[in-house]
Amino acid sequence: MNKRQLIICSAIICALVILSRCISKQPAGGDMRGPQYAAANSCESCHKAIYDSYQSTAHAHTSGLANAQTVKGTLTAPANRFVFGNGTEVVMEQQDGRLYQAAYSNGALQQKQAFDIAVGSGRKAQTFLYWQAGKYMQLPISWFVPANSWANSPGFPADHPKFDRAIPSTCFGCHSSMVGIKSVSAQGLEMQEEFEQNKLVAGIDCQRCHGPAADHVNYQTEHPQEKTAHFMAKIGALNTQQQIDMCAVCHSGLKPMLKPASEFKPGDALADFVMPTAPFPTSRIDVHGNQLQLLAASKCFTGSKQMTCSSCHSPHKTERENMQVFSQRCMSCHMAGSPNFCTLKTVPAATLQQNCIDCHMPATPSSAITLLTNGKQSPTPDSIRTHWIKVYKEVK
Repeated sequence: MNKRQLIICSAIICALVILSRCISKQPAGGDMRGPQYAAANSCESCHKAIYDSYQSTAHAHTSGLANAQTVKGTLTAPANRFVFGNGTEVVMEQQDGRLYQAAYSNGALQQKQAFDIAVGSGRKAQTFLYWQAGKYMQLPISWFVPANSWANSPGFPADHPKFDRAIPSTCFGCHSSMVGIKSVSAQGLEMQEEFEQNKLVAGIDCQRCHGPAADHVNYQTEHPQEKTAHFMAKIGALNTQQQIDMCAVCHSGLKPMLKPASEFKPGDALADFVMPTAPFPTSRIDVHGNQLQLLAASKCFTGSKQMTCSSCHSPHKTERENMQVFSQRCMSCHMAGSPNFCTLKTVPAATLQQNCIDCHMPATPSSAITLLTNGKQSPTPDSIRTHWIKVYKEVK
């Protein structure tokens, strides 16, 4: 057995042990993650403003049950269909209150599967899963906002529909707070998982980032006069690396996992969850999902001893379109009149302070997500804002 095979086998064994332990502790009722987790709405009573604000974020809606209300794509004719290169047409249909993707060839039905799970908030895109015989399978058509159209799902062929791509629990690890797994078994070097149908803690909930809250909720409920939080991780008390690792478990690219991402707790180390891989040159790192690696290559990051993801991002708010808010955070280190301020002379300083982002973190096409609409390359490919902060040639 060579070194690569040994590493893969070790990862599979670790995953089997972790998952089997996770499965055995799931309670018959309550939160499927175990009794140490509080009810989903427990945070609202004491933290209503933050709780309500968070409900509008992409994290909160990155997965959920699929229905006519949660699916963002057009469900009415004629825009409710996609034509593959071989002429097969996939149509979005509604029947008995459920949504389906139905493939037709020369008018004859070839295959039809229901929408069960929606993955993605719909800000950029949504893809969909159906449950069959203990597995979640990805539907062939996804909704892409940049093209305002249905298109073949990422990585799927554009010449024919594909219904047989199984989705592993690792995908749910960053697109949900927990997915129900009934059993795990190893077949050779492959791990086979059996899921429980539609058993999901949808989205990234409060406890996914802040940790299990049952003890905290019970104590604070019994001691309403106590204003100091007990039995809850204080994110601000974590060191810089621990705070970065919290976000990096899902924002550092797709890598082999040593433990399920859903088990990550505040204060845990990323190295205990993600298997190390050979580094790529920064110029080859795709903007999709690799925010940590791109940020780590930035002088803003390497020159700071305290910069974390929350230095720029407020995780409880939707601020993505407010370039002025982000730019003001840049001004904490790049204030006007200082040697670190923008050197562009063709634009007034007051204007520069309104939007640092478009110049120094431009939206960049992702090679990981190919947008094809009706068998043709989309004229508006999906772009994601890079986290490699630097002076780009076009703005020198």
